[in-house]
Amino acid sequence: MIPEIAYLRPKNLPEALQMLAESNGTARIIAGGTDILPGFHINSRRFRDIRTLVDISTLPELTNIRKESDGLHIGGAVPFTDIVKHPVVREHYPLLADASAQIGSIQIRNRATIAGNFVNNAPCADSVPPLLVYDAQITVRSATGERRMPLGDFLLKPYRTQLKPEEIVTDIFLPPVPEGFRGEFYKLGRRRGVAISRITLAVLVKMDEHTIADIRIASGAVTPIGARFPELEEIARGKIAEADFLKELAIQLGEQILQRTGLRWSSAYKLPVVQQVFYQLLRRVCGV
Repeated sequence: MIPEIAYLRPKNLPEALQMLAESNGTARIIAGGTDILPGFHINSRRFRDIRTLVDISTLPELTNIRKESDGLHIGGAVPFTDIVKHPVVREHYPLLADASAQIGSIQIRNRATIAGNFVNNAPCADSVPPLLVYDAQITVRSATGERRMPLGDFLLKPYRTQLKPEEIVTDIFLPPVPEGFRGEFYKLGRRRGVAISRITLAVLVKMDEHTIADIRIASGAVTPIGARFPELEEIARGKIAEADFLKELAIQLGEQILQRTGLRWSSAYKLPVVQQVFYQLLRRVCGV
């Protein structure tokens, strides 16, 4: 049962921020509601202290996608359906479009927002690996100021981020992808549709003939939170993309995942699958 909670609908972003500031930490924002409403139904302890919901779903400052001279800006309350359909996202950030198209169902994508997906910071958040390989930065605002940081710094641990009760993620910034990069996003769930991810991988590679000139690697679901692998990326740069090396890279990815997660009951079957999937992704992206 959903408890009795005050509901506020601000007219603009400054008003929303002021409402949060005056709540003494008992208010939370709601946009799509696809995480917080089920959380109320199951009496999740993450939502038990909420006394007020501040609805930001219609604020124009947070619901637009803008291509500017420095890159692409996505408002925090933009639903995934808008991301999937946006021509700039599809052309220049196809991994994000692909991941967004696989989130939940059509009805969920019509409601669920991009900031909500990573603010919730479930291990299976599908938007996180593509955002990480695209070097996403986020802007967080409160009534007293704003701060900007890489998404990887914002994410702390499962269901925990740097976001404070009085703050809102207002902007997700994606810098231009340098010419020559190509990549893929992969998702594995227990079924084809409306599936919670068990494995997600995002890979961007820039080739110089047969050499890996640059590479970006991120995972989700198999690590406690979505994560990049800078050590593995450094190993790969400058190497010839031949099958034996790509196999070794896939083995090392499994080892690094194990170091981050520890031995779990699912490791015996998940790690070999991750390694094989990563190897196949690398072969396709590198043209091997």
